[in-house]
Amino acid sequence: MIGCEVKAMEKKKKALAPRKKQSIIGYYKKNGWKAIGRDLLHDVVGSFLYAVGISYFADKAGFAPGGITGIAMIIHHFVPTLGIGLLTLIINVPVAIICYRLLGRVFFFKSVKSMLISALFLDVIVPLLGYYPDAESLPMLAALFAGALSGIGLAIIYMPGSSTGGTDFIIMSIRKLKPHLSIGTISLAVDGCVILLGWPVFGHINAVLYGVLMTVVSTTLIDKLMYGTGTRRMLQVISDQAKEIANAIMDETERGATLVDVRGAYTGKAHQMVICVCSKVEVFTARRIINSIDPNAIIMLSTVDEAYGEGFMDPDTD
Repeated sequence: MIGCEVKAMEKKKKALAPRKKQSIIGYYKKNGWKAIGRDLLHDVVGSFLYAVGISYFADKAGFAPGGITGIAMIIHHFVPTLGIGLLTLIINVPVAIICYRLLGRVFFFKSVKSMLISALFLDVIVPLLGYYPDAESLPMLAALFAGALSGIGLAIIYMPGSSTGGTDFIIMSIRKLKPHLSIGTISLAVDGCVILLGWPVFGHINAVLYGVLMTVVSTTLIDKLMYGTGTRRMLQVISDQAKEIANAIMDETERGATLVDVRGAYTGKAHQMVICVCSKVEVFTARRIINSIDPNAIIMLSTVDEAYGEGFMDPDTD
């Protein structure tokens, strides 16, 4: 009896022990080398759409969106010889170094890869297409298409758990330190400051309005494609392989999961249900894991307005 209790305590300690951060090679070995191809495909397609939105539509329209891209476009306005992609890399380097420890090696590596690919598309590939000929005369149309294409492109890049750096690093780092702050609030503060710079730089208030329009369209599409940013998502999964699914989700997303015994009302058959609360990027990863382990699993996805506890909001926060 005592031996069983000791084993149970050891098992509990092991479960509660902090997980080691995954190495880059370990991540790809664990997920299969096909993951490299999948990530690259997301980066290439997403970066192309993102670069078309920025370089083809927005560059000559006389406004700047929010974030690091907006800062790069403002500098590019004064120094046209410096490409927008190159400028985003230069600005991103110190931000990435500062945020490295908070975000982890895998996310950092994937983001640097995405940043390099998107910079290549911004400065080399998409400029070969030229520029939207009516950008100066129809800036509203340019803002709408720039926001739509850049938003879809960024969502595609985000799906495998990457980012294009810049304010993404800042926002993710602030969220790590202050989980009670919503991504929408942080983004509004950071992007708002950059967009307002468009007024003195481009010489008219419309630059601010078009910058806001592009940013709203872009973030709305990202939210729709990535299941929302300001709130959490709760996954409830019923499967005969629930334990394997829970372990895979915990290993890859570093989120906790709960197993609950359930029984079918019609068949009377016993099953287990996995409950996991995670972010917009993590829920996409979790769904991929579930489908790869048990394609027949029942998946229920719902919105959680607030989540308290370790990794989420402080229960003592007002």
